[in-house]
Amino acid sequence: MRWASQSVAIDDGALPGLQRVGLVRSVRTPQFDGITFHEVLCKSALNKVPNAAMLPFRYTVNGYRGCSHACRYCFARPTHEYLDLDCGTDFDTQVVVKVNVADVLRRELRRPSWTRETVALGTNTDPYQRAEGRYALMPDIIRALADSHTPFSILTKGTLLRRDLPLIRDAAQQVPVSVAVSLAVGDADLHRSVEPGTPTPEARLALISSIREAGLDCHVMVAPVLPYLTDSTDHLDDLLGRIAAAGATGVTVFALHLRGSTRGWFMNWLARTHPQLVTPYRQLYRRGAYLPACYREELQDRVVPLIAKHRLNRRERPLPARPRAAEPAEPVQPSLFD
Repeated sequence: MRWASQSVAIDDGALPGLQRVGLVRSVRTPQFDGITFHEVLCKSALNKVPNAAMLPFRYTVNGYRGCSHACRYCFARPTHEYLDLDCGTDFDTQVVVKVNVADVLRRELRRPSWTRETVALGTNTDPYQRAEGRYALMPDIIRALADSHTPFSILTKGTLLRRDLPLIRDAAQQVPVSVAVSLAVGDADLHRSVEPGTPTPEARLALISSIREAGLDCHVMVAPVLPYLTDSTDHLDDLLGRIAAAGATGVTVFALHLRGSTRGWFMNWLARTHPQLVTPYRQLYRRGAYLPACYREELQDRVVPLIAKHRLNRRERPLPARPRAAEPAEPVQPSLFD
């Protein structure tokens, strides 16, 4: 098998920064054209979030560094620079895989000092990116958390989460579990340009419905909203309506921030695809990574009525209705839930 033929002894040309994180081997395969996986042995799995006062969690677990989703705006891009990799193409194509993360996590969760605080999965790079189809880190991570009675949350754009729904549903019988899907771009053409490695909006809407059919609540992160691209009332109204129809139990909406080297990568994409917006963006972000308060307030004023309109401000929502049975004389079409 092609994967097995690549060993530690092979000079894979890995950059020196990867030695800091316990590089075992680097793997390339035609099944993942253009992507190199750097398999590492991590020393720790639980990450304590600094300055977490504004977040609903203090601990995270990330099985991967780098992400083939290739979202132009990803805030985690600068983390690749620690590995002597760049925040652009390297972040999209040089994916670090912590192959022992579940074993290390179990050991850490057994410590007497562990107080079973909520652990967030998917806060840095997506735990259900394409690599998860090969490495399957998440099932053992979920089992480790559930077995230790540790609450957890999952945030993803990846439809591969559907594979683990039975496991997540079982875990939710033991500990509090929160599942959220990220979906901020409803326009198909813009999606292909700004999030080229992610499942389509339609696929993620179907994922929301599958999560709900599994008996789990599903929050949706409509973020980041992109100024002048996805912030119009029409776009937001249409997207929130589709999210509500899929059965989502709630939404969070917030706008793009451009921190560190992500700013340059995103602005280069903007100059290639929407050059007329470069000057307006420079004006909006002239004082830093975050949009001015006046923009954020205007966005909130636009969004709040739409959230209420689509009844996405409720904690509980009924499951999407099943299609009615067809008349006996007509063939029965398979439904989304079969």
